[in-house]
Amino acid sequence: MSKNYSAFYVSEPFSESALGAHASKDFCYYQMLKAWKGSDSSFPFNNAHDTTYNVRDNSDWELTLKPRLRQRLRNSKNIILFLSENTKNSKALREEIDYGVNTLNLPIIVIYPDLKTREDLLNYANTDLNNTVKALWNKLPIFRDSKSNVPVLHVPMNKETIRLALNNTNFREGSKKEAGDYFYN
Repeated sequence: MSKNYSAFYVSEPFSESALGAHASKDFCYYQMLKAWKGSDSSFPFNNAHDTTYNVRDNSDWELTLKPRLRQRLRNSKNIILFLSENTKNSKALREEIDYGVNTLNLPIIVIYPDLKTREDLLNYANTDLNNTVKALWNKLPIFRDSKSNVPVLHVPMNKETIRLALNNTNFREGSKKEAGDYFYN
């Protein structure tokens, strides 16, 4: 079964068992997806991070960490990117997006944890993404500059909207969906 690769910012070096990890908000949002799946087996999240052991440890970047990130991405059908006010342009996030988008052409589902409803993402006419969303793209220039190469679905941090997005076959590897930005009205 193809997996969902979750990309999120955490300070480095990272240890999931350390208390500091849970202070990183983007990591907590990823944990929320895992909790939803744990409490509802029908929730369509299939965690690519389960395919290899922890990559954000004190291992060598080139010899261990980067190859493991790439292996997980190759086993994935899409990227779930958590993009929030807390996101920073880290080495790991840059590699995840660059390799996933520019090498593997994986579609992206962007979850905006600071936004709770579909309307929070859209301009007043509900015809385009608003400036708040677009400003967040600058937090991760590799995403901003590469997203035009693949289909990108933008969603708020809302369980049912995320469920719709994860079930949407247009945002999986191999779909024929045209590259560009998409959102639910």
